[in-house]
Amino acid sequence: MVAQLIKNQTSLYDTDYNLWILETVKQLQNRDLDSLDWENLIEEVLDLSERKRRKMESLLMRLIEHLLKLGYWELERERNRGHWEGEITNFRKLIRKELKASPSLKRYLIEIFEESYEDGRDLASKHSQLPLNTFPEEPIAPLEQILDENWLP
Repeated sequence: MVAQLIKNQTSLYDTDYNLWILETVKQLQNRDLDSLDWENLIEEVLDLSERKRRKMESLLMRLIEHLLKLGYWELERERNRGHWEGEITNFRKLIRKELKASPSLKRYLIEIFEESYEDGRDLASKHSQLPLNTFPEEPIAPLEQILDENWLP
């Protein structure tokens, strides 16, 4: 009986994801742990963490991109300064809010800082159409300074 319930829930997961979520919530609310589709539930909970990590990576990469454009795209600086500074402020605020909700993500930012810098540098080069060597190979500032709302290059 339990095996059949698990099989049915697995197929529900594959055929109607939204209904699977609603049914899983009901089972959790009713403390009906025996009927839960544990395999997919565990996968989904782990995916929540991975999505947060990808979001932080994207925010940091875009923050770095805009800091680099502000600091090194001289021909467009005056025309785009307001936009770039607005984006920098926005990305910093979003990162701060994510860190407030999940402080453990700070360790992840430290881990990905160098790779995010490289990616942000690449984006700045592509968007500006300036040679990659226009932007410093080494990070222009430590992570703490990159995240500091009062610092601009």
